[in-house]
Amino acid sequence: MITLVLGGARSGKSTVAERLAAGTGLPVSYLATGAASDPDMAERIAVHRARRPAGWSTVECGTDLAATLTLVRGTALVDALGTWLARAQDFDVDTGELCRALGARTDPTIVVSEEVGMGVHPASAAGRRFRDALGALNQAVAAVADQVLLVVAGRVLAMQASLPAAGSPASDPPRTTAGATATHAANDSPGTTAQHV
Repeated sequence: MITLVLGGARSGKSTVAERLAAGTGLPVSYLATGAASDPDMAERIAVHRARRPAGWSTVECGTDLAATLTLVRGTALVDALGTWLARAQDFDVDTGELCRALGARTDPTIVVSEEVGMGVHPASAAGRRFRDALGALNQAVAAVADQVLLVVAGRVLAMQASLPAAGSPASDPPRTTAGATATHAANDSPGTTAQHV
């Protein structure tokens, strides 16, 4: 099973992914794609490392993510696609190879990625290229994933696979009853689940 966990900066996406990995009951390999390129990144890596259970193995996969996925057994936790993409020259990665490697795994795979499309419009051309490349990469991984979760402020929303066809019952607006709000009704609609983690 492939689970893609998306979220913005400091959304809690890595914590959610770690809880999912721990819940599989299998040995966990943490596939780290980042490098301590500056003091801030080094601090972030240290925080993540201290939070992980001692029994988990850490694999510094760098840019060889697809190849690493084919080698690990048990639950694989990839954190994160954004740092993997950022390390590639011109943000050019083999998305097809990654998706094939994900699909070939028989053990659970949890992939963390940054959702950058809802933030401030990047001021630089490189920032815009990165945003666009990561958006395309996220869509490709979501297409092969069994489950896609969006994490906002530590809360989790399960994303539906695609929009229902126009005019189908699932596309009708949610109904509310006395005392109910539209937000509650939307959270009760098929394909979406909000929960606190």
